[in-house]
Amino acid sequence: MSAARILVVDDESDIRGLLKEILSEEGYDVEVAANGAQARTSRASRTPDLVLLDIWMPDTDGITLLREWSANDVDECPVVMMSGHGTVETAVEATRLGAFDFVEKPLSLTKLLRTVERALDSGRRKRQSGRAQGTPLIAPIGKSKVTLMLREQLQQSAPSNSPVLLVGELGSGREAYARYLHSLSPRSLKPFISIIPASLATDPAAALFGSERDGKVDAGLLEQAGGGSVYINTLEDLSPEAQRLIVGAIEQNGFTRVGGRQRVALNVRWIASAQPGFEQQSGPQALRRDLIAHLNVITLRVPPLREFAEDVPDLLRYYVDRLVDDQHLPLRRFSVAAQNRLRNYPWPGNVGELKSLVQRLLILGADEEIRLEEIERELVVQSPTNEPLVKQDLLALPLREAREHFERAYLQQQLQLCNGKVGQLAKRVGMERTHLYRKLRALGVDFKQLGDD
Repeated sequence: MSAARILVVDDESDIRGLLKEILSEEGYDVEVAANGAQARTSRASRTPDLVLLDIWMPDTDGITLLREWSANDVDECPVVMMSGHGTVETAVEATRLGAFDFVEKPLSLTKLLRTVERALDSGRRKRQSGRAQGTPLIAPIGKSKVTLMLREQLQQSAPSNSPVLLVGELGSGREAYARYLHSLSPRSLKPFISIIPASLATDPAAALFGSERDGKVDAGLLEQAGGGSVYINTLEDLSPEAQRLIVGAIEQNGFTRVGGRQRVALNVRWIASAQPGFEQQSGPQALRRDLIAHLNVITLRVPPLREFAEDVPDLLRYYVDRLVDDQHLPLRRFSVAAQNRLRNYPWPGNVGELKSLVQRLLILGADEEIRLEEIERELVVQSPTNEPLVKQDLLALPLREAREHFERAYLQQQLQLCNGKVGQLAKRVGMERTHLYRKLRALGVDFKQLGDD
């Protein structure tokens, strides 16, 4: 088998030389280009298996080249962008245009080589399939440490056939991450079947396993996913009967259709999602321990949006561009003040809430610029008694009211941690006990209901 050919496009001679030397030592056939013109000539004369493309170049920037190649649908060659500091927006744009991934400068050679291997493997699978894969692969958007860590974990988990459990709040993008995981896996050319537990309510056996009647076979969800991945959306919503059936199929590595006699082999990768604290459920609706054990071989935490708020501007730009392209909505841009306000919003509905907000603003707005005043009208203040402190939008309130909301929620939650004991609370928050009693009464915090000191 001939060596994979890699085209390195970068205007810095030191980087071109370093990459050519290292990749050649790894057994790749490497060609270099110093600018856009040379890159076009090289790619036209001999199609590479992978392009490493710098974003900033003197004649034609990498984004322009990527957009040109994507528009012309030149080939199935994957492109990995190389970006330096201050290029977050362009890196996000590159991902939207179909770049396989991007790596930061200064380059981490370990990460670069791993990315090269994955990109080449993805290109081989696409060529072998003989057909395009539809929507370009979209990696998790953003450059925060939280996002980069999650993307790295998904990429590391993808080649394995082990079940993966994604634990995160509703709206945090768990299914999008499941699809990203599937698209990177060796099963990417096979189906991705999403199971909503509510769809199994009437006849879970027929829905999962299919049925046979009068010689007619209706394939169930597990059979439809043959060779691919099955994603269970919100694991804790499964009924006890559905849990029993899934455990049986996993342990027997197969199933029998309703009304049938022949055993059907099970050939799927399991991916599931659950909300934080799912394992603490009790009662008749609690999840079976053996089901959890089967599905959480690899557990990945999907963080809430408030934990990577620095990525909010990138997500806003991404969803604006996506909705403009997909739904032909008018193009609008967020002002700096609007972006800063949304970076400090707690996003109780996570990324799903952000996407809905962007869509609403594009549909109902008039001016090209989305200003702070419009954002304030759209945001709804969450009730402090219904949401934990971290989800309260205190910036929407006047200073005095915001301080009272904060103090009340803070002391209520600290009091719960102290089992209602005001003496422990005083030590925990660093307040004199008499002053603390007055503060609790003034804020309307019912400390007697939780217990006596």
